[in-house]
Amino acid sequence: MQLSSESKKAIFTKFGSAATNTGSAEAQIAMFTERINSLTDHLKIQKKDYSTQRSLIKLVGKRRSLLDFLMKTDIARYRKIIGELGIRK
Repeated sequence: MQLSSESKKAIFTKFGSAATNTGSAEAQIAMFTERINSLTDHLKIQKKDYSTQRSLIKLVGKRRSLLDFLMKTDIARYRKIIGELGIRK
């Protein structure tokens, strides 16, 4: 369920300005989205895995708070990341 270091670098390069820019809001939102998608696929198979379900809910909350922060600070960046990741709201 964990992402490989190559996939993390690819996400940080695409959404952050560089592979070492791991702290930007866009990079963190993209990382959370990738983890949420993998956990969702896992839960489709393992329906009674409640610890993973709890982890998924916590990740969605973290991503939501980062999206709220980005929406308050820079609406253009918020709309761009929503469009690129296909997150609806």
